[in-house]
Amino acid sequence: MRWFLLLLLVPHLAFAAASNVFSSPRDTVRLVSASNDAPGGQVRLALAFFLQPGWHIYWQNPGDAGFAPVVSGPATLGALEFPPPELLVQGGIGAYVLSGHVVLPFTAQNVTNPVQLRARWLVCADICVPEHADFTLALPGGASAEAGLFAPSAIVPSPFAATLAPDGTLAVTGPGRAQVAAARFFPLAPEGIVNAAPQPLSFTATGLVLRLNLAQPGAALPGVLELTDPSGQMQALSLTPTPAPLPGHAPYWALALLGGLILNLMPCVFPILAMKACAFARLGGAGHGHIRREALGYGAGVLVSMLALAGLLLALRAGGAAAFWGFQFQSPVFVALAGWVVFAAALNLAGLFHFNPPGFLRHVPAQNSFFTGLLAVVLATPCTAPFMAPAVAAALTLPTLPALEIFAALGLGLAAPVLVLAFVPQLAAKLPRPGAWMLTLQRVLAVPMFATFVWLGWVLLRQSGTTGVFLLLLGAVFLLLALWRRPVAALAVLLLLPFLHSAPIAALNLPGAQPYSAARLAALQAQNRPVFIDLTAAWCVTCLVNEHGTLLSPGVQRAFAARDMAVLVGDWTDRDPAISALLAANHRAGVPLYLYYPPGGGVKILPQILSPEMVERITAD
Repeated sequence: MRWFLLLLLVPHLAFAAASNVFSSPRDTVRLVSASNDAPGGQVRLALAFFLQPGWHIYWQNPGDAGFAPVVSGPATLGALEFPPPELLVQGGIGAYVLSGHVVLPFTAQNVTNPVQLRARWLVCADICVPEHADFTLALPGGASAEAGLFAPSAIVPSPFAATLAPDGTLAVTGPGRAQVAAARFFPLAPEGIVNAAPQPLSFTATGLVLRLNLAQPGAALPGVLELTDPSGQMQALSLTPTPAPLPGHAPYWALALLGGLILNLMPCVFPILAMKACAFARLGGAGHGHIRREALGYGAGVLVSMLALAGLLLALRAGGAAAFWGFQFQSPVFVALAGWVVFAAALNLAGLFHFNPPGFLRHVPAQNSFFTGLLAVVLATPCTAPFMAPAVAAALTLPTLPALEIFAALGLGLAAPVLVLAFVPQLAAKLPRPGAWMLTLQRVLAVPMFATFVWLGWVLLRQSGTTGVFLLLLGAVFLLLALWRRPVAALAVLLLLPFLHSAPIAALNLPGAQPYSAARLAALQAQNRPVFIDLTAAWCVTCLVNEHGTLLSPGVQRAFAARDMAVLVGDWTDRDPAISALLAANHRAGVPLYLYYPPGGGVKILPQILSPEMVERITAD
């Protein structure tokens, strides 16, 4: 009795309001209160999780997988308040997770005593298990022994100004290299960024810069910025960056024009050079008016094809798809169609049949030149030229009109050598006169076209295996029949397309190479090993030239071995979200991409055209 009276004399003594406890081999969960009273029917509650090692639940924005915990009940419930998350990347999937001891506070109004709520959550390790529980929490009055769990939020408003550019550049004014060793931005809303993509950190005279891979350029992006200092202490800041002014796109226009001009020298365009050479030979001795029409027809074909490709790229990106330069060659159907078109062009050059333009082109001036221009863009996309990558990457982040202007500049550069003939009569007058030599030249120039068909067959072998190659060759037979007065055989070619499926054959062309993954890169960096990454594709001619002419050269291989270089190859022949994320994180619109990660951190981006001396010099630093 005396103990009971003593308790009455100490009204401020804290009692624990204990709910029932949910327990599993994965976690223990209970409902707790900050106070044992509910004045006005309002009380601060929280879900308290104790997660076993290796298990996690999901943040308010779960990222690419999972779902955040939710509570429901007869009371009016506020939103759950989350602590700073952790990034978890598995197989190219980026998730935002919470582990260990996690407390998720929220406010409940119009509560009754006892409080009765239901909670749902997903707990994951190697597998995911959905869990739920009904909690009953009595409020006996007085202070709560659980009040200490309701600490102030670990996420505080940012004191720093921040801007976000359309290309994903997050600039934060204030924190510098001495205060920040690592940084990561977590968006509050889903689908704001590519979650698994790296966020390269750099510093300027005014603060730090993070490179984000935006899923929706131009959209507002509130989130949490986690800054880790050199001692390992982390600070979480909530911020909503303001839009940075759009960069002037005139420099990108110039880069695209120059890149398109150089693209004429890349291996992909060699077959088209054969067709253009034959066309030039036929123009010898013709009036300048006719030459101008043919040159303008070719330029129009290039521009129409380039703008159509640009429109498709921009539409796919607006719809949330990861579309990059050359993406269409990731489809076995497209590769087969391109192969059959090239095969038909080779037969035409070899003199085995005469090409008649399709009906919709017959009223277009200079139909053959127009068609050649269309084909030039199709065959040019497996290559990238110097100056092209930054221009195309910038175009894919700009509004539609400036983006189309950059692609038009790229097309003008590609068409420029032929367009010169339209406006410089003196050059047109020097074209050689046609004669019997033209037939010999035409037969010789059919060889690169047949070689291109063989190369596309090899690409299809990598994508679809021997089945794909068999269908390509069978389609070529049907095409021969269609061209030799059996038009119905053309329908048989189209009927083969549904049977073309992706069955990629992994190929690591570099000795000792391993497949790229973000987790493997992180593990190698943790070992303080230098890492060289080769992002490539079977259909990327520039990639193949660099690999065989530079990366496989004895000097480069000796340099890699001497430095214990870890080599990772990202094969983008077929779609791969992890490789797409790495391309976007480094503001590249396609392959090839070569990255060197020296010991101690940082990254160096190598040029798209490599030489052995360049690779040895850069990787020696």
